[in-house]
Amino acid sequence: DLNEEDIVVDRRAVMEEEADQVRRSKLETLEEGAVVHGTVRSIAPYGAFVDIGGADDLLHVGDISWARVTDPATELAVGDELDLKVLKADKQSGRISLGLKQMTADPWEDAVTKLNPGDRVTGEVTRLMDFGAFVTVMPGVEGLIHISEMSWTRRVQRASDVLKLGEHVEAVVLKVDAAATRLSLGLKQVLGNPWDTVKDRFPTGKVIEGKVTRLAKFGAFVEVEEGVDGLVHISEFTSEKRIQNPAEFVKVGQVVRAVIVSSDPETKRLKLSMKQLEATPTDQFVQDVAVGDQITGRVVRVRGNEVRVQLGEGIEGVCVLLEPGSPAATGALSGSLAEQLAAAWKGGAKSSATGAGSEPYVEGQVRSFTIKTIDNAAKRIELTPA
Repeated sequence: DLNEEDIVVDRRAVMEEEADQVRRSKLETLEEGAVVHGTVRSIAPYGAFVDIGGADDLLHVGDISWARVTDPATELAVGDELDLKVLKADKQSGRISLGLKQMTADPWEDAVTKLNPGDRVTGEVTRLMDFGAFVTVMPGVEGLIHISEMSWTRRVQRASDVLKLGEHVEAVVLKVDAAATRLSLGLKQVLGNPWDTVKDRFPTGKVIEGKVTRLAKFGAFVEVEEGVDGLVHISEFTSEKRIQNPAEFVKVGQVVRAVIVSSDPETKRLKLSMKQLEATPTDQFVQDVAVGDQITGRVVRVRGNEVRVQLGEGIEGVCVLLEPGSPAATGALSGSLAEQLAAAWKGGAKSSATGAGSEPYVEGQVRSFTIKTIDNAAKRIELTPA
């Protein structure tokens, strides 16, 4: 006699055999691409099992939605009835793979036609990795903002230093790779490159105040604005003594004054000088004189029509002579001669066409000059013959 346990085992074996026959029969009629109707029977972390008629087949988590799905339970529930596409029907193994997202158009096809390099898009940060942030810009379409595209001025180590999960951001489309379904985005391009306008905002000669951000063997980096550092080379700290190490003169965090020496947007380099703000003999000299004053000085060099004049210890002026024969030169000489004649007529002195103003300049001479201009920034004093 058969006991009850044997009857149950036999019944189970019969049911499994019947299910297997139904499944194989189903496989004979199924082709890849066919649409089937099914009911969700169970959910697992890697997908859902769907009964499409006699057996449960796998709907993988990656085939539930075009958007990224991390937990199938957020998208499906047991008992849901679905229309699915057959992705694979393996008659030998009896396995059937199903797809739900394939029942709708691939959003990448729409993205390729709508998105172009240079376009501005907005989206939500859906994933953060050390190397970048993924942003959903269209349903089912994620773009990557690499850490190198997050800032013009700072070196970003991790994406989380700049962006937060769930944050909505604006970005610029850099590249659309339809074949690889990859979208490259840029965050820094939205703000514009501050180096493009650095020459206008920090012209040569401008004095700035900034904090020392770091020291190197060759100098100190000073923040002239947020994210933009300029370099004070070790030779530009002071003219009073020779500096061997920047730490002898400045420290990190110290606020210093410096003058812009040069700026190069292409190499992103800003050169600064602190010693050019130190008071020089020329600075002290110009405090005691004014344009129009007559002074004396020793001629130290004559090159063409340019005469360099020593006005004091470490102080030089430049006198640019008018070219002989030019109307301006003739006028200057005539005026000088007229003044001499007038002075001679009034004072009874002998008239002479070879006054001090018309004599050639010779190195070593002490001559009189008139201050024409004083350029404090360039520390330049221009002279004219007295």
